[in-house]
Amino acid sequence: MAKLLIDFIDTVDRISHKLIKDKNGYYLPKITSDQLNFEILHRGITGETSPDSRLNTAIRKSQSHLLGEQDRNYGFWAGVLEGDVALTAEYLMLMHFLKRIVAKKQEKASRYIIKKQGKDGGWSIYHEGDSDVSISVKCYFALKLAGHSEEEPVMRKARACILKLGGIMKCNTFTKIYLAIFGQFDWRGIPALPVEIILLPNFFYFNIYEMSYWSRCIVVPLGIILANRPKLQVGDKAALDELYVIPKERVSYRLEMDQNKLTIKNIFINFDTILRRYENQPISSLRKIAIEKAEKWMLERLEKSGGLGAIWPSMVNSLMAMKCLGYKDGNPAVEKALEDIEALAVHDEDTMFLQPCVSPVWDTPWAIMALLKSGLPNNHPALVKAGEWMLEKEVKSFGDWSMKNPVKEPSGWYFQHANEFYPDNDDASVVMMSLLLLDLPDNQRKRQAILRGFQWLIGMQCDDGGWGSFDKNNNKTILNNIPFADWNALLDPSTSDLAARVLDLMGRLGYDSGFPPAKRAIEFLKKEQEKNGSWFGRWGTNYVYGTWSVLTGLHSIKEDMAKEYIRKAVSWLKDFQNEDGGWGETCKSYWDTTLSAKGKSTPSQTSWAVLGLLCTEERDSDSVRNGIEYLIRTQKEDGTWDEDEFTGTGFPKVFYLRYHMYRSYFPLLALSKYRNMAE
Repeated sequence: MAKLLIDFIDTVDRISHKLIKDKNGYYLPKITSDQLNFEILHRGITGETSPDSRLNTAIRKSQSHLLGEQDRNYGFWAGVLEGDVALTAEYLMLMHFLKRIVAKKQEKASRYIIKKQGKDGGWSIYHEGDSDVSISVKCYFALKLAGHSEEEPVMRKARACILKLGGIMKCNTFTKIYLAIFGQFDWRGIPALPVEIILLPNFFYFNIYEMSYWSRCIVVPLGIILANRPKLQVGDKAALDELYVIPKERVSYRLEMDQNKLTIKNIFINFDTILRRYENQPISSLRKIAIEKAEKWMLERLEKSGGLGAIWPSMVNSLMAMKCLGYKDGNPAVEKALEDIEALAVHDEDTMFLQPCVSPVWDTPWAIMALLKSGLPNNHPALVKAGEWMLEKEVKSFGDWSMKNPVKEPSGWYFQHANEFYPDNDDASVVMMSLLLLDLPDNQRKRQAILRGFQWLIGMQCDDGGWGSFDKNNNKTILNNIPFADWNALLDPSTSDLAARVLDLMGRLGYDSGFPPAKRAIEFLKKEQEKNGSWFGRWGTNYVYGTWSVLTGLHSIKEDMAKEYIRKAVSWLKDFQNEDGGWGETCKSYWDTTLSAKGKSTPSQTSWAVLGLLCTEERDSDSVRNGIEYLIRTQKEDGTWDEDEFTGTGFPKVFYLRYHMYRSYFPLLALSKYRNMAE
């Protein structure tokens, strides 16, 4: 396999792109007579008969904007990654925990929280979503810590909303833990999470490596925190007694059990009761060993990382855990953790908010592929710089993934600037797809990186034929019944969008549907297809994202796109096109599947639908033309598009994302692919 792969990459490297520069200095494919006829044929879209049509103008404007977004020093692209407002509330809570409050930052963060308040007084987990009780309580408490009185109109409105949603007792476990740290919730109401779980050997049915990477990074430092049970005094002015629907002293902290006593849920609740008794009287020697091992585990994974796991909740928990362990201000580990957290802040003149992490290794390959489709040569200096930057980001050491993927050489790519322990299959796939297209000064180095990365990626295939994100066979669904795991993301099972992304890479490397790993992946996708023909989107909202990903992967691996199951997906996409020509889907579709592919049109979701249809025989259909027209019509003068909606997914039903660059590179990719198909 290795020799065939290297030969194929060599062939790709020898292919030259026939390109010319136009009068404005933009790179475009040489216009042929067929292209000119295409422009005339589609004058309903272009409005012109010349090569310099509305379509080409839109592509050039988008191309120029995207080039302008590149980091000039290092060559990567990294758009703002926006999560919900709870992150900013948690930042204020953390600063009060650490007693490192900066008045100006607190004021800016408070203004941002107030700015994001909904009409009903609560706060949502995505743009224009319903108010969420856990996030609303965090925001209310953060504002109180920042000095806002409960009698202010903003606070009265928020309090009414929170009480209507059930008050503090309806919050999730993580919110209750934060409140318990500040003395606003009783530790008796926190499900058991003994730090001793880190001592469970890997061959046990349940151990920390049977959790998703993000859960692992959250839980280990959280175990240290819960073992110490800190309780900060915040004073009466910041107390939250008014957020209990019934008086605080009458609250029952028993977990609600199913009426049928023999359910899995009840078994876990009963076991939780036993564990909580142990937590109240732990074996001191065992606890000491567990805390020491958890501390060592945490510190090891802080190395070559932008914070533990390079994601917000574990970064916050690790800093709190260090303080619980007695680390003082000025300790290098503490100061580095603080720097990593502050690096996630996004400021404007009046407000600031916190990102959950950063996304350069995700944004960069997509920007490269969009710019290449738009006509930039594969040796363009900007793209070469980006390609060399990506090569530097290849993982060079073994991480948690190696416990189930015993490859000889580590490889892969992660999502952030630094996260050496946790490369992921999605980023690795798109990085290799983009590298494959580039002509770099050291193509031998590039080929070797792709070879290592591909062998690593094949080793990450799960037994069901799909791929998860960070781990292999991380799919013991029974563990979702653990009481503390109410954030709906304890596991990292195979998903359709990731399996499809790997298929896309396989196809670009010259493999077809007969390749055994591809064959298994296709069977997995057939099993995962919804009755209506669509596919679930784990990492993007939602069925539009999943269906685009699968259609692209199947087309790349040379599956027969006329097969019935594929045509069913095509019909589904076409049936849900909006009247304005675009596609949209609300995050509510994760709760209510009848809302799949329903929502206000957005540039990113429209682009995904168009790109999916372009993989089939729909290239000249009204659906595709209307989708392209929507993108052209809604483009702004600066070459980008407006998109306030959250079209990225962190954890379904819990956490959503707005990738600010989705509105830039995905439309450019769709417009360019549509134009280039006429050549």
